[in-house]
Amino acid sequence: MAMFRFEKRAYPSNAMLYSTPVFAVLLTMFVGAIIFSILGYDGIGAVREIFLTPLTNSLKWQDLGVKAAPLVLIGVGLAVGYRANVWNIGAEGQFIVGALAGTGVTLVTRDMQGPWILVAMMVAGVLGGMAYAAIPALLKTKLRVNEILTSLMLTYVAIQILNYLVLGPWKDPMAFGFPQTPLFTPSQSLPTVIPGTVVHLGVPIAFAVAAILAFIMARSVFGFQVRVVGAAPDAARYGGFSSNKTIWMVLLLSGGLAGLAGILEAAGPFQQMTPGFPADYGFTAIIVAFLGRLNPLGVIFAGIVLAITFVGGDIAQTTIGLPKAATGLFQAMMLFFLLASDILIRYKLVRTASKTEKVVS
Repeated sequence: MAMFRFEKRAYPSNAMLYSTPVFAVLLTMFVGAIIFSILGYDGIGAVREIFLTPLTNSLKWQDLGVKAAPLVLIGVGLAVGYRANVWNIGAEGQFIVGALAGTGVTLVTRDMQGPWILVAMMVAGVLGGMAYAAIPALLKTKLRVNEILTSLMLTYVAIQILNYLVLGPWKDPMAFGFPQTPLFTPSQSLPTVIPGTVVHLGVPIAFAVAAILAFIMARSVFGFQVRVVGAAPDAARYGGFSSNKTIWMVLLLSGGLAGLAGILEAAGPFQQMTPGFPADYGFTAIIVAFLGRLNPLGVIFAGIVLAITFVGGDIAQTTIGLPKAATGLFQAMMLFFLLASDILIRYKLVRTASKTEKVVS
């Protein structure tokens, strides 16, 4: 019987590097259809509604941009950090804290008007996210505490802070007991950039940030430093690049972008803060970063793919009764298949001679 084994490639396969994300998406669709068919749902219909209907229904295109914006912003920040082997898993917490920081600005500017308010909110969001990301950065560089654990655990702290504020000091007294902040005023809300749609100013901001970071990563000393520290720490040290400084820079960058995504989400679709504000964008953006091959331009396309699953998941709930958790299942499978297929980038499957063939020879 023929045998197969993995043989290390002399050089990583560029063809596999860019084809495995497509393969992961297609395999997710195939396996997802089988799983939901076994569970008693219309498996083929589930794949159609989640992956195809958002693209074929022109009324849903505007939702794709709105859903993709926070995923792209957070994902591009994570991608930069992961290139440096700095594993920020707590972008969801930084997303929440950034939104809270920007919301704090709205509470003190309710009687004011002017475009400067939105600018102040976005600056506060960035600073809030950076401040929250500075905690794992400090623990990592001073005490060598693993940033994966600290950033992840801080997410749950951020959720408790959110609940405390909207149930306590920030609760709208005119909300009939509902836990929410006052609605943002027009000066505190993002304007739409396409009349008659829900596409707000945060969408072009997200894509512009990704494009700028793509240029910075490819053409600047900072980008070179991130790549060298991630690929060869010893060489980076001899080249004069500080690992600790790089850790601070990439964590502050990813935290700031997550915070910016948070306030843009609060000032756009939500227009207030509620306990239901966390939308798992911070965790989903991890999939976006890897699906985009840790490349800011790739993150744009990956963000759109994951946005399709969010919009399609909502459609599938109403059309074929698919549970809300189905979206997370498809996204998790996508990450699993992507990471599993990544082995083909550095290894190739080769046929080895069977025992019979060896004896004959």
